[in-house]
Amino acid sequence: MTHSPPRPSPEAPQPGRRHRRSKRASGPLVAFTLSAVAVLLAGLVVFVVVSRTGGHPGSGTSAVSASPTSVDSGNAGSGAVAGEKILELADHPILQDPDAGLQNIVCDLPGWHSDQAAVEAFFTAADECLNQAWGPFLEAYHLPFLPPTLHFPTGTSFTTACGTIAVGVATAAYYCDNNLYVPYRGLQIDQYGDNPGVYLALIAHEYGHHVQEVAGIMDAVWQQIYAVGQTTPAGLELSRRKELQAQCFSGMFLGAVVDRGGSVTREMYAKAWRDQDTRGDNTSGSNDHGTNAHYAAWWRKGAQYNRIAQCNTFSAPSSAVS
Repeated sequence: MTHSPPRPSPEAPQPGRRHRRSKRASGPLVAFTLSAVAVLLAGLVVFVVVSRTGGHPGSGTSAVSASPTSVDSGNAGSGAVAGEKILELADHPILQDPDAGLQNIVCDLPGWHSDQAAVEAFFTAADECLNQAWGPFLEAYHLPFLPPTLHFPTGTSFTTACGTIAVGVATAAYYCDNNLYVPYRGLQIDQYGDNPGVYLALIAHEYGHHVQEVAGIMDAVWQQIYAVGQTTPAGLELSRRKELQAQCFSGMFLGAVVDRGGSVTREMYAKAWRDQDTRGDNTSGSNDHGTNAHYAAWWRKGAQYNRIAQCNTFSAPSSAVS
């Protein structure tokens, strides 16, 4: 499993400031498995989250969704201008209200079939559901929301503002500057099979980076990473906090749409839940996304509670983002 290519230094031209690559495990499918970005299809330490509004997939309960916080311009943060990003991390306005979450929505997806046309239709519909879920939430905070542009590269590589990306087992999905790339050849469908919940969590993780981008969290974290160095212990911890937050955002989305009368069933949710255990740095051999146990735990926290304040990885102790 390869790592996402480093971003250029602040002094150099920055063609790809928002790049994210999905990493997939290359080993055999394990019973308990899921996601990553660019999805690190690889992801957190098992920490047990007590179900309050949701539940373990086997519990038969549904994750309860909160309505987006009702905000006015005063909630945008001191000195913030409506329609502009807010470059904050732990203190970002979207992370402050303990009751704020995604509204429950009906997400209708076409059936999953392992051919390129069907896969593209599935991800296109999933992207529309993600826009419907996250758009109103971000707009309520007067953030400059625009849907990402979805691409389906078909070759052995594809060109982005972040550079030329080779398609392989390490490239399941890729996010760069408001563009989301899903190369069919990188999905490893031969390994993951007809499990739409796994792929839905994958694109929801990538979309989580778009949420960070729109909010200003992505800019803020990269400012700090550049300041300390990408490969330093501090830089790697910041990267893990960023990735684990995208995991939590992914879980929030699935918790908001499961069992709501659409296509996202309890079975899909349960498959996504179990798949998380095989994603993360233990699988990839890296140190920038979080251990498999933490990768799973943050996703499950988002899925169970659907409360964005609980996705504040930037305020979590280092022991929870290792």
